Amino acid sequence: MFLALLLYATLRAVLQLAYIRPSLYIRRTLQQYPWQLLTGVPRGRNKHPGVQEDEMWLELPNPERPEERIPLLFLSGMRTFWWMRRFGTTRTKPALKAEIEPLWFAGDPRFIAVIAATGRDGETPKRLHLLYQLTATGRRGIPPIDWDASPAALDRARRSGAHVPDAEDSHPHARPH
Repeated sequence: MFLALLLYATLRAVLQLAYIRPSLYIRRTLQQYPWQLLTGVPRGRNKHPGVQEDEMWLELPNPERPEERIPLLFLSGMRTFWWMRRFGTTRTKPALKAEIEPLWFAGDPRFIAVIAATGRDGETPKRLHLLYQLTATGRRGIPPIDWDASPAALDRARRSGAHVPDAEDSHPHARPH
């Protein structure tokens, strides 16, 4: 019995260690962007028509061009199951879908963002989840894209941990698709 508990505790510790890096990005993002409460955010569990990856997505307005919608994908899998159940399908119970309405949002959908559900008290966020554009990860082979963002927006995204081009390196009109 003790061995089973020890193995479970070890597994949980390893899982928590894997969450250290995303939690640091969440903290940096929340230091740069205030929380917003959004309602009626388009979302889906199937492939978004504007991207190549087949992942769950949210569609948020571009902060500098509100008429332009930007898909933000759930790219990692460890902590997405809770969110996947609430994004739902046509058979998902409305009470589950209502747990993420309104949606807490902090960030810039062009680069990096944090989303959350409303806590039990109705006034605080819970279930914080980091979302980011692949172009903002700094991974080799994926060049950063500026999304025609203002220098102030690029600087703010950089301070939150996103990899964005310098002003002299920007690629105007470049879009990931």
